[in-house]
Amino acid sequence: MRRPVTGEVHVHYGQIYVESDPDSAIPDLSEAFAGQRGGLCGAAVPGVLWLITGLHTGNVGFVVEVHDEDPPLDPIWEDVVEVSFRPVSERTSLVQWAGEAAWDLNLARTDYRVRYCARRMDEGRELDTRVSGEPQADSYLLQFWPGPPRVDRVVRQTSRNAAYWHRYARELPPPPTPEQRAETERLARQAEERAAEERRLHREQWEWGGRLPSEGLRGVGGNVRGLLRFDSDLVHALDAAGPEVQRAVASLAARRACAAAGLTDVPWVTQALTALTQKRPLPPPFDDTARLWENLRSDPQVPRRSVVEAIPPGRPPYRPPTPPAAAEWTWVPATESENGSRLPGLGQALGALVPTGPASQGTTPTADVGQGAAVVVHTSGTPRGPERISQPHFALPAVLAAAEPDPLKAALDAVWHAVNTYGEHYPELLEEIRSACVEQLGE
Repeated sequence: MRRPVTGEVHVHYGQIYVESDPDSAIPDLSEAFAGQRGGLCGAAVPGVLWLITGLHTGNVGFVVEVHDEDPPLDPIWEDVVEVSFRPVSERTSLVQWAGEAAWDLNLARTDYRVRYCARRMDEGRELDTRVSGEPQADSYLLQFWPGPPRVDRVVRQTSRNAAYWHRYARELPPPPTPEQRAETERLARQAEERAAEERRLHREQWEWGGRLPSEGLRGVGGNVRGLLRFDSDLVHALDAAGPEVQRAVASLAARRACAAAGLTDVPWVTQALTALTQKRPLPPPFDDTARLWENLRSDPQVPRRSVVEAIPPGRPPYRPPTPPAAAEWTWVPATESENGSRLPGLGQALGALVPTGPASQGTTPTADVGQGAAVVVHTSGTPRGPERISQPHFALPAVLAAAEPDPLKAALDAVWHAVNTYGEHYPELLEEIRSACVEQLGE
């Protein structure tokens, strides 16, 4: 026989525990004792023992013994219960309330029979709180020995306090079956998955201007998210318009961008705009981007126009949906015992705030930048207020975008590049694009 614990331990809320799963929280009181006849040593949750004491707060006498076989029961113990226990890890400890202190019990991962013995529980209950210098009131013995699993039993009952806790345990509903527990966990997972999906859709709806995008918009790529920041209604209208309208809008945006940049009198740009109108492939140098940018740099007919960059309208930051209000602290109230003395609330059941998963915190989306829009006339890389950008460097990507095989992507990207070409004057362009959509749709 060995004694890993001997002397006194501190209890709070009349409880102390044996734990063997370092990654699991102590179960609540009803879980620990569900289905038992005895109410002093809760063993209903695998790997945990919940031990009740008479004293509410202070030091009690406490000894833990580990035997090779069932030890004889000393008659000095007034209240005695037995349960079965099997550690779920290699580390089993006696643990004070809130983990204030712990003692390694060095138990093997095998089946044990456990005997929990108490002496002078009523005296401890009446004292309630023991301070330094006061004599010891109640004391306890916890014994382990190898033995197959069996139902719990009350071996001896003497105190009123023990009678109260036995009655409490017997009035609890039976614990869930493994099948019921698995079903509960499955439903909980489903609920969390639904909540996560609702949070995702809420964020996505905000990102897309208050409505969910079609699958086509979700997958279109390009600069759709950049254009969303300027006019989300137009993005959804273009999505719903159909290929013919999308092509017409793409061509219009390209023409307006080139006009704003002063490129419509440049022959090789004019040829490209004509090809767009006639739905033909773009002519050189638009078939080679390196050559295109070289022409833009070296052709003396290309004007050096710039404009204050386009800044999208201000928008409040994303606000996640308000999660359900957290539950109030739930108290197990003090209860009157048979003799009228007051029994305390209990440990973690004394106040357990039910956790609710907060909605995921999001960040404000940023605009995508097209490859052709990388060149801007900045005198410094330091972020600051609106700066001037080179209009021709945004106008030519609008032409390239308008020739995209996907008509929706062509319209969205061409309009986005045209918006940047117009810079601070972009509202004029968007008004014309919206009017053109209405006209093309015959509305």
